[in-house]
Amino acid sequence: MRIAAFSDIHGNEHSLTAVLADIAGRPVDQVICLGDLVGYGAFPNEVIDRIRAESIPTIAGNYDDGVGSDRGDCGCAYTDPGDIERGDRSLRWTQAVVTAENKAWLRGLPRELRFELAGRRVLCVHGSPRRINEYLYEDRPERSLLRMFAELDADVVLCGHTHLPYHRRIGDVHLINTGTAGRPRDGDTRACYALIDLGEDVQAEFPRVSYDCEEAARAIEETELPHEFAADLRTGRY
Repeated sequence: MRIAAFSDIHGNEHSLTAVLADIAGRPVDQVICLGDLVGYGAFPNEVIDRIRAESIPTIAGNYDDGVGSDRGDCGCAYTDPGDIERGDRSLRWTQAVVTAENKAWLRGLPRELRFELAGRRVLCVHGSPRRINEYLYEDRPERSLLRMFAELDADVVLCGHTHLPYHRRIGDVHLINTGTAGRPRDGDTRACYALIDLGEDVQAEFPRVSYDCEEAARAIEETELPHEFAADLRTGRY
């Protein structure tokens, strides 16, 4: 059985279209979205509409929660003053643009999904099993993760939020971060998602999908979003 999981589209309709087209060309049994559909990008409604039209099981990301509930913070945990200012501008713009119907849909998204495939218990979260905006980076100490996973009743944990893909085995649990389908930060401008094979062993690969990032960047520059976000797409870093 094979899962295609993606996360952190962040209003990038161009990259989402490319990712879904790539998934459609592969044998996949289940497609999952791990949240953060909106924020930073020029097309939040279009991304939401596409996910809804495809009926893709989706969980809430911290940015979805911040926009859907019109919160004063996106849960992004910025510390740099410039990042805080740009983050506030992005949140306010996105909240103003997203329709009331789509906000209601975002508010209704679950914080986790659980299902079983090929005898494997799969838990899907955005940040971590504890918090929607907790970063589980690849270098997180194993002892910390062992404590976190001790009573999860899961064999596979899928997460996003860091925008950096990886696959680690923590005791008997496979931790897989899908990377980002819309806002890369590792210098690779292509979109990324995870393909997870559930068989005798759990294996993950991370396809990189090219898309017109220049067009997506120009679309940002035509809005009141910080233009630095356009530069981020062009460089694959932020």
